[in-house]
Amino acid sequence: MKKIDYILQKERIRQAKKHIIGLSILDIGCHNGELFKNILKTKKITGDGIDNVLKEKIVTNNYTLHPGYFPQDFEISKKYNAITLLAVLEHIPINQIATYPKLFSDLLYPKGRVIITIPTKKVDSILNVLLFFKLIHGMDLEHHQDFDREEVKTIFTKNGFDLIVEKRFELGLNILYVFEKL
Repeated sequence: MKKIDYILQKERIRQAKKHIIGLSILDIGCHNGELFKNILKTKKITGDGIDNVLKEKIVTNNYTLHPGYFPQDFEISKKYNAITLLAVLEHIPINQIATYPKLFSDLLYPKGRVIITIPTKKVDSILNVLLFFKLIHGMDLEHHQDFDREEVKTIFTKNGFDLIVEKRFELGLNILYVFEKL
């Protein structure tokens, strides 16, 4: 990743970690565990992450990172206080996202949270310019899905989750959703 990629990632983490409750996290699209490393600077947490960029399982004292895709490569059946998806859903078809509330409900404690950051559709053209000038690495841009971001909100609120935060950040180009299990 390049410097701008890290700056954008750091801001997503900053926005998300304000809403993480409890001590156990499942980070879908965890990359190299940056969310865990950041939170562990100030709070003792445990958890798991999964990302297809990982080549092998990484085990630390506080968290384990698994190579692969969620949900098909994630065979853990424990409970978490929070599930994070930071800049992940734009890579997933909306019909697959529609299955997530049930999957997440089974993985979350009561009142557990799903914390999502997703860029607005306007971001793709900006990222293409930054990529052209080699200012970003632009992970997996060719797989960005074209769907109305409001659909994410509808999918979760109609399937057992309450929307407790909806916020724009990074000049309004990214959306933070925080859902709580009913």
